Amino acid sequence: MQRMLIGMSQEKLGEALGLTFQQVQKYEKGTNRIGASRLYEIGAVLGVPIEYFFEGLERGTASAANGEPRGGLDVGMLSTAEGIQLNSAFFAISDPKLRRRVLELIKALGGVGDDAELPVTAGNR
Repeated sequence: MQRMLIGMSQEKLGEALGLTFQQVQKYEKGTNRIGASRLYEIGAVLGVPIEYFFEGLERGTASAANGEPRGGLDVGMLSTAEGIQLNSAFFAISDPKLRRRVLELIKALGGVGDDAELPVTAGNR
């Protein structure tokens, strides 16, 4: 997700890591596991600390590992091109009142009640 947020292609990430874009693709799809040292290198190239890759994980639970949404948040949806575009466009709205109204519209369209609390992330505090 971070790679897409900064507009980096799989090919460019692969070049920076000495890998092919196919290898990067396998990492992103979860086909191949990523070792700790490689994860550190990826973080350095993407400009994030290694802790970034573990945000939202709870200690002692396997729910994130088996694909279940954490805290009602579907991380898989957020990492799609559409999810990233929606998130980027939403936070490009500089007026907080307008952003709140857009959020209310999205909640109404999604069938989420006004009193329902959506998960809080660093971006929407």
